[in-house]
Amino acid sequence: MSEIDEARHKEKMAKRKALQDALVASKTIDSKGLLIVNTGSGKGKSTAAFGVMLRALGHGWKIAVVQFIKGTWATGERAAFARFDDLVTWHVMGEGFTWETQDRARDVAAAGAAWETVKSLMADPEIRLLVLDELNIALRYDYLPLAEVVETLAGRRPDLHVIVTGRNAKPELIAIADLVTEMNVIKHHFDAGVKAQAGIEF
Repeated sequence: MSEIDEARHKEKMAKRKALQDALVASKTIDSKGLLIVNTGSGKGKSTAAFGVMLRALGHGWKIAVVQFIKGTWATGERAAFARFDDLVTWHVMGEGFTWETQDRARDVAAAGAAWETVKSLMADPEIRLLVLDELNIALRYDYLPLAEVVETLAGRRPDLHVIVTGRNAKPELIAIADLVTEMNVIKHHFDAGVKAQAGIEF
C-alpha cells in the first residue's frame, strides 16, 4: 500500500471511529434483561442460544434451559453443559418432534408441563438467563395459550434474559422482543443427502 493509500485509509477509519463513538455514547441504558427471539427456516437458532449460554457461563451466571419439543435423545450440547451442573439446569420436557408423537393431546400436555416449569424458573432470582428451546413450535401448533405466554414474558423481572428459539415466531412475540434474528436457508447439506451428524446437528 502506498503512503497516499495509507493516509486515505487512516482518514477513513478516523471518521468511522468518530461516528461509532458518537453512536455508542448516545446509548443510555447500562443493563436490561432482554427477550431474544431466534427464528426462521435456517439452521442455527438453538445453536446461537447455546453460544450465548457459553458466554454467560464465562461470567458465572446461573442458567436454565427448557426444551419444549425435542425429546430425550442425547445431544452434545446437553452433555457439554452437564459439566457445569452448578450453574446450568436442563429440562427436557418434550416427547420428540410433532411428526413423531402424532398425538396432539400428549404434545399439549407436555407443553403445558414445560410452561409450568418455565414460570417457576422465571421466579428464581438466581437465574440470569433462561433458554426456551423450540417454544415457537409449541406456540405455532397452539399447544399453549399465546396471550398468556406473551404477557408472562413481557412481565419478566427486569434483570432476566430470555432466549426463545424455533421457526415461525408469532408476530405477538416478535412485537415484545428486544432482539429478533431470522435465520434463512441459503444452502443446506441435508438437501444433498447428508444425514444429521453428531457434533454438528446434535
